[in-house]
Amino acid sequence: MNDGTVLRTTIEIERLRLAAEAIERVLAELALIVKPGTSTDDIEHVAVLALKRHGLEGVLDGYRGYPSAICTSVNNVAAHGLPGMHVLGPGDLVSVDISADLSGWKADAAWTYGVGPLKAAQRRLMRAAWRSTIAGARAAVPGGHLGDVGAAIEAEAARHGCSVVREFTGHGIGRELHEPPVVPHHGKAGTGPEIVPGMVFNIEPVLTLGHGTVTQLEDGWSFVTADGAVSAQYEVTVAVRVDRVDLLTLGRLAGEIRDGYPPYG
Repeated sequence: MNDGTVLRTTIEIERLRLAAEAIERVLAELALIVKPGTSTDDIEHVAVLALKRHGLEGVLDGYRGYPSAICTSVNNVAAHGLPGMHVLGPGDLVSVDISADLSGWKADAAWTYGVGPLKAAQRRLMRAAWRSTIAGARAAVPGGHLGDVGAAIEAEAARHGCSVVREFTGHGIGRELHEPPVVPHHGKAGTGPEIVPGMVFNIEPVLTLGHGTVTQLEDGWSFVTADGAVSAQYEVTVAVRVDRVDLLTLGRLAGEIRDGYPPYG
């Protein structure tokens, strides 16, 4: 690969799988405490404890200057929301993004949780964000192109009446949190770098019910939708094999790529 992408061996992919499965267990535990009355600070504190319990070392605090251990993006915050005193209430959506290290191998994942009861449009958005992520994963087949991934994500989002925020991309992952290749969440099928066995990368589209344009807040980190529309995001790690694509993040589902509702949240 001439863009610096590192192709992983079978053993290296299994090490990345262990890290991905561990961080997925942290996200599953957070589903138990995301409810009315919980603050985003509470979520961060519980996440830090859960990371330690599962043998993970959080790597987000201080990464490129980021000041917190996780990202908590509530409602119209599309990405990089800072934990704080915001208290969740019924009808809120909160996307939690966590990055960690396990024995020198990185894991990165995000999940959107609904604080019920939710409106039909919010449930549609969550379903669209999940299915778009999985559509992108399914498109990451050997012999294809990265443009196939973005095209699949956009098509699935449009099918549910949602927009993809184009400013944010997926990325390779391995010894470092962000590695080549860059994985756009929009694009034209058949374009872009070829997908080859040994590639491992994260797919993490942010979807909104609005037009998908975002602006950055004065905190220097949080991006919000320009039209105030609510957003949702899921992030998973995929590994390209010779004959298939594996979804590493959902190890408890035996690597099966599902297209229904998210398994929790």
